[in-house]
Amino acid sequence: MVKFSIRALNIWFDAVHALKNVTMDITANEVLSIIGPANSGKTAFLRMLNRLNELSENFRMSGEVKLSRGNIKDMDTELLRKRVGMVFALPLPLPLSIFGNVAYGIKMHGIKNEKRQREIIKQALKQAYLWEEVKDRLDESAFKLSGGQQQRLCIARTLALKPDVILFDEPCSGLDPISTAKVEEAMLRLKTDYTIVLVTNNVKQAARVGDKTAFFLSGELVEIDKTDKIFTTPTDKRTDGYIRGKFG
Repeated sequence: MVKFSIRALNIWFDAVHALKNVTMDITANEVLSIIGPANSGKTAFLRMLNRLNELSENFRMSGEVKLSRGNIKDMDTELLRKRVGMVFALPLPLPLSIFGNVAYGIKMHGIKNEKRQREIIKQALKQAYLWEEVKDRLDESAFKLSGGQQQRLCIARTLALKPDVILFDEPCSGLDPISTAKVEEAMLRLKTDYTIVLVTNNVKQAARVGDKTAFFLSGELVEIDKTDKIFTTPTDKRTDGYIRGKFG
């Protein structure tokens, strides 16, 4: 089933043409890895999926982005960002307790019952593979967690809102290999219930977790296919060159 349908998408920031006539589908319950060198349009594409680009005054676009057949430009942005959550490159815990961080969003969306809050928070922390590490210290400051734990806390905070899609923008860029492995394991398990889009500069990570991989270059979608095909027999020689480390 198609979760996102993108047709003839163009994005500009002032005179910079960041994305050029991108057409693609994103399938439900899969991990889509997006790779490409700097300034290839990866992050602009990711932020388009929940309209974060609109926070930039110099942004404009053409084309169509549909989420489950509904055009996202017609959706309330707050509700859209609840359905399409985002985890950023650097962990951004709130200056609250571990419990308070995960509870923040669900309180904002009207869930006031404490028993229900605790149920949601426990489930979200379990899904983010953090529960066993923090279950006896939920009242401690989130800043006492390691960088990897803070990133998984941010994932739990997103999961608590029960989105349809989770966007990951370089979620392991500052993490050690052990923490990276835990985040990747969480992504692989989460695709059973969620659609995941991962932007990564780590080609090996894209190969490890992606069901499909899309290669962007200079604002263009060069190709998108099953990950094993992209990494073994890509259609375009530029994709092969990037994967082999010849540029980027």
